Amino acid sequence: QVVLVSGHLDSWDVGQGAMDDGGGAFISWEALSLIKDLGLRPKRTLRLVLWTGEEQGGIGAKQYYQLHKENISNFDIVMESDEGTFKPSGLGFTGNAKARDIVKEIMTLLQPINVTDVYDNADGTDIDYWLRAGVPGASLHDDINKYFWFHHSQGDTMTVQDPNQMNLCAAVWTVVSYVIADMEEMLPR
Repeated sequence: QVVLVSGHLDSWDVGQGAMDDGGGAFISWEALSLIKDLGLRPKRTLRLVLWTGEEQGGIGAKQYYQLHKENISNFDIVMESDEGTFKPSGLGFTGNAKARDIVKEIMTLLQPINVTDVYDNADGTDIDYWLRAGVPGASLHDDINKYFWFHHSQGDTMTVQDPNQMNLCAAVWTVVSYVIADMEEMLPR
């Protein structure tokens, strides 16, 4: 059984892609790194996917889905961060009411950093195939006020990234992915 965390690596025009979507790739990598460094071993596999071809029609996501859809019942949740890694406020979530209640309970663990909201609908080109097939999904919600200042511009460099805000995003990704991966049962569908 798999809990998938992800971001994509394909800045496609003038920028370096540090924010879109290097930040999402980084916090996904960092979540797994933190869990390993803490010596935690969840009941399910945590899998990191660094998507490619998102800007070219999601061809990397489509290929991954085609290769793994026969095991769809083993995918517990798919998570994607693709709207920057600014100050987080919570998660967008797609799934049934019982699964949403579980995710809301998990988010209470993030009260110390004031990131507890669960919004309607996860989104992300790279996880869309899974969501349409009924797999629960989550996407990071953060303060996107500055996102379009840098999106697909020469300004999308590492200087856009605030290490403290990225650490908060990584904390959200780490807690949510680990708790779901370590629950007795998979999220209900």
